[in-house]
Order: sequence, then structure tokens, then C-alpha cells
Amino acid sequence: MGTLTAKNTNRNRKPVDKAPSVTDISKPANALINIFFWIYSAICIIPFVLVLVVSFTDEKTVLLNGYSLFPRKLSLSAYDFLLNDWSSIVRSYGISIFVTIIGTVLSIVIMALFAYPISRRDFKQRGIFSFIMVFTILFNAGLVPFYMMYTQYLHMQNTLAVLIVPYLVQGFFVLVMRTFFTNSVPTELIESGKIDGAGEWRIFARIVMPLSLPVLASVGLLCTLNYWNDWYLSMLFINDDTHINIQYRMYKALQDMQFLSSNSTAYAAIMRQNPNYQLPSETVRMAMAVVGIGPIIFAYPFFQRFFIEGLTVGAVKG
Repeated sequence: MGTLTAKNTNRNRKPVDKAPSVTDISKPANALINIFFWIYSAICIIPFVLVLVVSFTDEKTVLLNGYSLFPRKLSLSAYDFLLNDWSSIVRSYGISIFVTIIGTVLSIVIMALFAYPISRRDFKQRGIFSFIMVFTILFNAGLVPFYMMYTQYLHMQNTLAVLIVPYLVQGFFVLVMRTFFTNSVPTELIESGKIDGAGEWRIFARIVMPLSLPVLASVGLLCTLNYWNDWYLSMLFINDDTHINIQYRMYKALQDMQFLSSNSTAYAAIMRQNPNYQLPSETVRMAMAVVGIGPIIFAYPFFQRFFIEGLTVGAVKG
């Protein structure tokens, strides 16, 4: 009976309300925060959706009614003009993907190898190497020595290496890595690694790099954007049409379109062959943006995963 009475008492007992925590958010405040971020997300997404919709809109509709999320008439004329030579587009895409992946990986490794020693207080020459890196940020030799170095001395003209090497080491990213290594990598872990018999290379690979995933992901994302969006190096060093990246390919397509628009003779010849043809001057710009953004949109989820992992890896226990 005593056991049954105790069970009935526990069953009829009401749960005790927990005291509100300081970090608890009220329901109205939570709703306002959610509404704010929904609006902010829409502000970020709607322009991209507008670019995508306009790229599939008829040129005459855009000229008459302007840009709209709900066009009256759809058309593929912009992509027909842009992808007229689809094999060259595919080849340029492959070059951009190759240069972006290889360049980003090499950049992260080389800059981390430079930033880690100058972050160590026991490295005697850290001041000299830090000054060298800061000097490259403040001063540069200019375009002519830059061009002569890669063409006359390194002989990288018309090669894929010339699209990778100039962006391998960037002083600002090195200083960002150095600051992270100094402030976020505990010296106790490095000392414990030395006590366990690990060398400098093993400490760097097994301790420092896993703890530095947030800064590596941040720098890697910026390097990826630099490599993917670059068209200047292709214009400067590549004379062979088979080695240009997708951004410069789109730039040349824009120049061709502007030439046809401004050259009355060439435009008249096109109109004689096809009187109903409308040169997609507005919509082709949007199509170029859609084609140019390409796989770069998949880089953000990839690096976001490493952001989260980097924040949860490693700890110093007392």
C-alpha cells in the first residue's frame, strides 16, 4: 500500500515551473527577430531571383516594361547569343574550376606555412618576415615589372600557372592567419606536443591546422572568390583563346555585343539576314551574371561546414 500511495502521489504531482533564465527570449521578441531575418534574407535573395528571371525574359518586354519578377513573355535569346559556341564555354568553365580549386588549396597551405612561424614568439626572425609581408601590402612595383616578371623571367605566359601563382600569397590574409594563430592556438597545446615528442611539422599538421579551421575557411572562401571572379590575369597574360577562364570569356562576349550594338554596318547585316532579330543587350547582361556565378554558389555551404567544425574542435583542459 505504501508503494502504491507513493506512486499515486508522484503521478498527481504537478511539474515545477523552472525559473526563467537571463538568456531566455520572450515570444514577442523571438517573433520580431525571426521577422527581421526573414526580411533580411528576402532582401538578399530577391535581387538574384530578379537577375535570373530577367535573363529568361524577352528583350522587347524588358525594354518596354523594365525589369520584373513576373515577365509577360519568356525567351531564351540571351542564352542563345551567349552560348552560341558552347564548347568554348565548357572549356572556360573547366579552366576556372581547375584554377579555383588548385589555387585555393595551394594558397591556404603556403600562407599558413608562412603565418605560423611568425606567430610563434620563440621565432627570432618573426619581426623581419612580418615586415616583409607588411611591405608587400603597402608598396608594389607596378604593372610593367609585374608583367615582365611573369613573361620574360618566369615564362608563364599562355599557361594556367600564370592564373594561379600571382594570387598564391596575399599579405593581408597572412596577417589575419598570424593573428588567429597567436590569439587562438594555446601555447599549452604546442608545449604538450613537444613533451610528447612531436616535431614542428607534426604539431603544425595535427594540432595547429585542426584548431584553425575557422580562419582557414574564411581565407579559403575569399581566395576562392578571388580566383573565380578574376578576369584581369587572363586579359593580361593569355593570348591563346583556349586558356582563358569563364569570367574573361563573358567579358569578351560583352565586348562583342557592344560592338554589334555600336557598329551600324554589322548590325544592318544581321538585320538583313533576320529582320525580326532583336539583339539581347539587356537580358544578355543578366545571363552573363547567371553563367558567371556558376559553381561558386556551392562554395558557401562547403566552407560553412568547416566554420561549424572549427568552432567545436579542440579545447584546453585545466
